[in-house]
Amino acid sequence: MQSSALPLGHAAEKDLSTHLKYPNSRKSNSLLIISNGHGEDVIASLIIKELLSLRKFNNIEVMPLVGDGRIFDNLTSQKITKIGFQKVLPSGGFSNQSFKGFWSDLKEGMLIYLFKNWLELIKKPKDYQVLAIGDLLPLFYAWSSKCDFGFIGTPKSDYTWMSGPGNSISDFYHKLKGSEWDPWEMYIMKSNLCKFVIVRDEITSKNLKSKRIDAQFFGNPMMDFLPDKMIDKDINENYTKIILLIGSRFPEAFNNLDIFLAYLNDFDFPRKCLIFIPLSSNANLFEVEKQIIKYQFFRNKSSSFSLGEESVWLKNKMTLLLGKNKFNNWASLAQVGLANAGTATEQICGLGIPALSLPGKGPQFTKSFAKRQQRLLGGSVSLCESKDIFHEKLLYLLENKKFRVRQGQIGKERMGAPGASKIIADFITSKLK
Repeated sequence: MQSSALPLGHAAEKDLSTHLKYPNSRKSNSLLIISNGHGEDVIASLIIKELLSLRKFNNIEVMPLVGDGRIFDNLTSQKITKIGFQKVLPSGGFSNQSFKGFWSDLKEGMLIYLFKNWLELIKKPKDYQVLAIGDLLPLFYAWSSKCDFGFIGTPKSDYTWMSGPGNSISDFYHKLKGSEWDPWEMYIMKSNLCKFVIVRDEITSKNLKSKRIDAQFFGNPMMDFLPDKMIDKDINENYTKIILLIGSRFPEAFNNLDIFLAYLNDFDFPRKCLIFIPLSSNANLFEVEKQIIKYQFFRNKSSSFSLGEESVWLKNKMTLLLGKNKFNNWASLAQVGLANAGTATEQICGLGIPALSLPGKGPQFTKSFAKRQQRLLGGSVSLCESKDIFHEKLLYLLENKKFRVRQGQIGKERMGAPGASKIIADFITSKLK
């Protein structure tokens, strides 16, 4: 009896020690969410809101691996904790887009921060549940935690190699694999610790299922973010409406704004045009306005559209509206998008708004990134490789409503209808037990 009591006592001491160190880590009640990018953070925040309403987990922690994870600061709940080490790197999380971006991130200590976060992760009790959102990095982190985990693979889609010419080296490589997901990623997805895989579209789900991975598709949580916004009837009838998306990473966003303004400066609009420019919270409004002034726009302080704009700028038939954090309010008002952005471009296309993009200098929005995005969204966003092509395509979109609607419908089909966040949250609670 005494010999059997000794290990029992040691087990009790170990459980007590674990509980004191992680007071909220009771079995099946603690969830750690790992994300690696702006779009992934958006998806994580939307799913967290739904999980909170289900009250499945007593404790939810989130570890953003890219950037500062500022979006999670808005989730003011005692059950949400942001953990780990965050740093905004020069590439904005797009070090895989160029060697220059990768090297800049290395010099800023990228590997050190990734290693610190990994050490933080593997200290977690093994009865934690883990949700990885992104691609290889969070998937590997979740697997190496030795905890049960689920995976939401947001950035990869088989549309990127099954749509389009299909004659590049990467297209042949993906065709050989039968998926954009790599063999080592599929190996982890087949792990006994991986309780589910969710992907961004039906075609990717089908291809992974052919590899004996039961990948689910429930829609895209990115489309669960937008409130409807009514616009004054007179404005609606008197103006063509465009949304201009320059991205959230500076100084790259300044470069994107500059090239769009330069191209628009030479464009002959067929009628008055209202151009919404929603800016990220980190934008330097003074620098943005300096660029606008450079193209001979003047500020109209007496004009107001009552749409939450911070300033109004006029030139010929163009009226620019500037405002920070106005994307959710303005996106659904536009007829056409001009977009050198990632997540936001996908979202407007998902609303049925066709868009045009321009080759950027990077590090995020490069020519190769734009081409991949064009394939991903089925041509609902179209890359314009010269000013003449941009002018031609913009005029056609503005004047041909049937074509505009048809291209917009493609974007809707690729992105899916709203409501995925709730379905996914319900699925997570049924699988992570």
